[in-house]
Amino acid sequence: MFYESNSYEDTFDFAKELGAKAKPGEIYCLNGELGVGKTVFAKGFAKGLGVAAEITSPTFCIVNEYAGRIPFYHFDVYRIESVEEMDNIGYLEYFYGPGVCLVEWAELVVEIIPDRATQINISKDFERGTDYRRIELKNDNISD
Repeated sequence: MFYESNSYEDTFDFAKELGAKAKPGEIYCLNGELGVGKTVFAKGFAKGLGVAAEITSPTFCIVNEYAGRIPFYHFDVYRIESVEEMDNIGYLEYFYGPGVCLVEWAELVVEIIPDRATQINISKDFERGTDYRRIELKNDNISD
C-alpha cells in the first residue's frame, strides 16, 4: 500500500490516521533519507494516538515515551552503533509491551525488528515537486 503526499499537512494527516488505528503491541519502522519527513510523520502518528505533548526526535536519548490512548514509544536509532545498545535500553520491554512503537532509522537495527512490524518507507521525488513524498507501507497484516 502506498500514499502520495504533496505537503507537510498531507504527511501529518496520513500519519495521524494511521496512529488513530494503531493497536497495543504494534511496531512501525520508519525509514527514509535525512529531511524526508520522518519527524513530521511521527508528530502526526502521535496526534492520532491522542498524545498531547510536543513530539521531538529522540536522536540523543534513543527513545521518548508519551502518554496517549495507549503508550507511545518513539525511537530514533540513527546514533546506535550496535544492537547491544538497544539491549541496554531494554528495547524488548517496549517492543513487547502495552504500547505502540515507532522506530526511525529501523534499517540500522533490522536484526532485532520483529517480522510483524509494519515497514514505512518515505521517499522524495523532486520531479514531482519539492514537497512530494511517496509513503509506502509493507506488512502482511495491512490490506489496500
